[in-house]
Amino acid sequence: MAHSRLRYLALTFVVFSAFLGYQAVTADQSVHAETVDDGPYPGNTLISIQSYGLNGKLIEVNEKNEVVWEYDPPNSRVFDAEQIENGNILVGVTTKLPPEKCPAEQLQVNSKQCIQAKVLELDYETRNVVWNYSWYDEYITHHEVHDVDRLDNGQTAIIDMGNDRAFTVDRSGEITWEWHAENHLGEGTEFRKKYGGPPNPGGERDWTHMNDIDRLRNGNFQISVRNFDVVIEVDPKMNRIVDVVGEPGNYSVMREQHNPDRLERWNTLLVADSQNDRVVELNASTGEVVWQYGGKKLLHWPRDADRLPNGNTLIVDTFNNRVLEINPDGEVVWRYEGVMMPYTADRLTVPENSTDTVSGADFESRFSDSDAATGLLQQAEAYASFVFPMWVRLPELFTLAGMVVVGLWLVVELAVVAYRDYAG
Repeated sequence: MAHSRLRYLALTFVVFSAFLGYQAVTADQSVHAETVDDGPYPGNTLISIQSYGLNGKLIEVNEKNEVVWEYDPPNSRVFDAEQIENGNILVGVTTKLPPEKCPAEQLQVNSKQCIQAKVLELDYETRNVVWNYSWYDEYITHHEVHDVDRLDNGQTAIIDMGNDRAFTVDRSGEITWEWHAENHLGEGTEFRKKYGGPPNPGGERDWTHMNDIDRLRNGNFQISVRNFDVVIEVDPKMNRIVDVVGEPGNYSVMREQHNPDRLERWNTLLVADSQNDRVVELNASTGEVVWQYGGKKLLHWPRDADRLPNGNTLIVDTFNNRVLEINPDGEVVWRYEGVMMPYTADRLTVPENSTDTVSGADFESRFSDSDAATGLLQQAEAYASFVFPMWVRLPELFTLAGMVVVGLWLVVELAVVAYRDYAG
């Protein structure tokens, strides 16, 4: 009886394995794109792709949905990118390095690796690095450089997640301004007394997850502090927080957001409200919702949103591995999907400060969420992408689960048979 059960289990495991192989061969791993006539705002789109591993890259897609430019650094994740005034590309890249290429002081936590966080200016035609600023850190998770911006004075604003700081550097690499979260969000600070927030765990653990910096017209810096669920405004002359949108733990405003854009003409904040699975436009004074689009049936963990001059909104829908453009009625007029964990998207023809021209106050809000069970399955599918190839979705996960169950059962049965044979 036991040997018959072993044969059935072994056969079942083979069947599951063969079916997974079939799923792998037949999986659609191509890039899909769709455009509605006269729908999208014209121009090419620059898309940064973090990737689930170390295959990050930067691509430019034309209006025919063809990749016309690409930058593919080895062993790296790629984050915020923009085309600057001289036509070059400014991009944040984080590269994992083997220990022999690491400074000794960056091998204290993980002796097998370190990272180099890099801000690169690339010549558009040659892709050669014409300017860079970089530093080393301990490991790649939550230590990447998420946002870089070239300022009007030629300096560069940078968010350093691993060290919980925001700073600016000039062309020579000299730091011209620096803001450390510990001095302004930590224990005993005015912010902490008024708003609270997660305690600093110390060491190399992820505390603030600061992920975005923008220069406002008044000269202040707007900083997204993801793990605090807030967007703050900092006066760089006094290094003081002068405004706060959101509140730690108040998820009705935003939750673990990315890439907020201030629409200063309307005093609103367009936010990729990631953990709430929506893009939301908030009144920057009251935190009230002006417009929203999302819910897990429409978006899953968006991380960038830009308002285009024609009123459309360009959205990076990260866990669905796609970039969308929707019109004011919430209709998808352009999509580009099949890219592994995109981070940002910029329509290259958008003039500077044009995002101030259109408010979402008169747009149609759409929010369609999944039920709890479906939402959990979608979340499991998304997290599985950090471990398995992109083609592994829910059906493939069920096949893998079957293989694991049968495989463990088979191992147990083999152990029992071996013990009986030994004992008998």
